[in-house]
Amino acid sequence: MIEVENLTKYYGRMAAIRDVNFRVESGEIVGFLGPNAAGKTTTMRILTCFAPASAGNVRILGMDVREDSLKIRRKLGYLPEHVPLYDWMRVQGYLEFVARAKGIPSSERQTEIRRVIEEVGLDQVTHKLIKWLSKGYRQRVGLAQALIGDPPILVLDEPTIGLDPKQIREIRLLIKGFAHNRTVILSTHILPEVSQVCDRVIIINKGSIVAEDSPANLARAHGKSTRCHLVARAPESQFRDTIAGVAGVESVAASGHSVPGEVGLTVETGLGADVRPAMARAVLEHGWDLLELRQQHVTLEDVFIDLVTEESDEESPIGDSVMKEAAS
Repeated sequence: MIEVENLTKYYGRMAAIRDVNFRVESGEIVGFLGPNAAGKTTTMRILTCFAPASAGNVRILGMDVREDSLKIRRKLGYLPEHVPLYDWMRVQGYLEFVARAKGIPSSERQTEIRRVIEEVGLDQVTHKLIKWLSKGYRQRVGLAQALIGDPPILVLDEPTIGLDPKQIREIRLLIKGFAHNRTVILSTHILPEVSQVCDRVIIINKGSIVAEDSPANLARAHGKSTRCHLVARAPESQFRDTIAGVAGVESVAASGHSVPGEVGLTVETGLGADVRPAMARAVLEHGWDLLELRQQHVTLEDVFIDLVTEESDEESPIGDSVMKEAAS
């Protein structure tokens, strides 16, 4: 479906991305992650034929982005971070404008507009001016324009930025529904959203791919320790020292638990080690009340921070100011 080989983009002498390689298969929802100025937007602009690459190859549906740019654009739906909406137009009129711009035949135009309105839930606002829409409905209009023409590939750049939790959930459900018959590349900073929506994750930092796998596999592969959350009614310093002395415990830290009379600890142990029975016995032997003991699993956020921090510790040849301009 999408093949990226040794993709490189220079701005002057500085590389925004370098030798980027990945594939996206039909029907996948792939999360494309990275910190600010990592090269996400540069990569997406090349995939959507908005910017040329300096080197490397990109093939989409078997077509080359340099040679078949117009054909590829007809197969892509693109939602940029800042949706290009015209506030003075009504929703219906804006979608008619987009349909004409995309070359939808006049005989099919109204049917196509009704289809996308129903798909993204715009029925109640079709005759409203876009300027009066909520942020959530504006994002739905942006998704609707991307869906006109029924493209097999969607590229969504920060589709839930600025939305409240209810709106985020609604947009997330829409995106998950797209996977039945479309391929989706999703760029976002909201990592729990990626874990819930995406089949696979690609993490880019300083212009290079640093990890690629399913969220669950990344968590397993990059987990460096096992973490437990422990709460008891006990003297704080004695409780902490007791748990720190349990065989297999590597570190103990306050967990931020703030209930009076209770002490919460975050306990790190060796990867795969389960010291919960030993910690429970230690608490009960001292006559303390054990209130909570649970294992905390490594999250995609933990993996992301570890990978980005590791990369940031290394000297980068890329100028920060150029990267911010290139990848923003």
